[in-house]
Amino acid sequence: MARFGRVITAMITPFGDDGSLNLEASALLARWLADHGSEGLVVAGTTGEAPTLTHDEQIQLIEAVAQSVDIPVVAGAGSNDTAAAVELTERATEVGADGILLVAPYYNRPSQAGLAKHFRTVAAATHLPVVIYDIPVRTGRKVDTETLLELAHGVDNIVGLKDAAGDPAETAKLIARAPEGFEVYSGDDSLNLALLAVGAVGFISVATHWSGAEHADMITAFSSGDVAAARRINAGLIPSYDYETGPAAPNPIPTKTMMRLIGLPVGRCRPPMDVEPDGLVDTAAAVLAGTRLAPHG
Repeated sequence: MARFGRVITAMITPFGDDGSLNLEASALLARWLADHGSEGLVVAGTTGEAPTLTHDEQIQLIEAVAQSVDIPVVAGAGSNDTAAAVELTERATEVGADGILLVAPYYNRPSQAGLAKHFRTVAAATHLPVVIYDIPVRTGRKVDTETLLELAHGVDNIVGLKDAAGDPAETAKLIARAPEGFEVYSGDDSLNLALLAVGAVGFISVATHWSGAEHADMITAFSSGDVAAARRINAGLIPSYDYETGPAAPNPIPTKTMMRLIGLPVGRCRPPMDVEPDGLVDTAAAVLAGTRLAPHG
């Protein structure tokens, strides 16, 4: 079993009609996800609109979710400011997080040496296990394999990677040289099956908001050697992967639409992610019809 579970949902953050943080709805959503296939949660990550949350809101959210579920809660605590990431990590540790997710510093594009120093410094601020999040399409800087290996071998509580770099061949090289117990999670739903094939232990996923059971089935099939079944399940999930983000409706806009359709009070995204294209709810309904959550009768 993977440290934080095989199927981890990168949870959206519910807001009220006035855009305020809705902690009651956050706890409700967390419990709903735990009941529908999520074995762990990432809270206050990019999908959780962390860039629009104040630090106090971020910590309140982490605490509320950690108190509401019995599955692991991994707190998004990354920043492009090392001091801010240290503060968030310390506070997330205090309020009951089970792990820390650290996205690579974004926009300012530090060197590999700067990245390594940043991750070492923040990891030293907690006793919790730390997962690095590599998503160069958003951060502007790839965390190189050699940097990841340096950290994996040299920092005891850096224990994993959320991999959204889009290069399974490079991921295979990392896994081949990483220490025992270092876990790679797919952070790009479209590459979930490909990353399982090179050694990923699970998914940190957006689409598991509405297809957690299918994702669990895919991992189970693959792990048992039934690759054909895993391929069939993955093929059935492609509409979900296509739906979860796109130029007109980037993540997490589609997920909020989907969860409102399902009946959960998650509200809308905060600006500048608050513009929902026409027809998105119809697309959501079509995607939902292909899952186990499809309405019956």
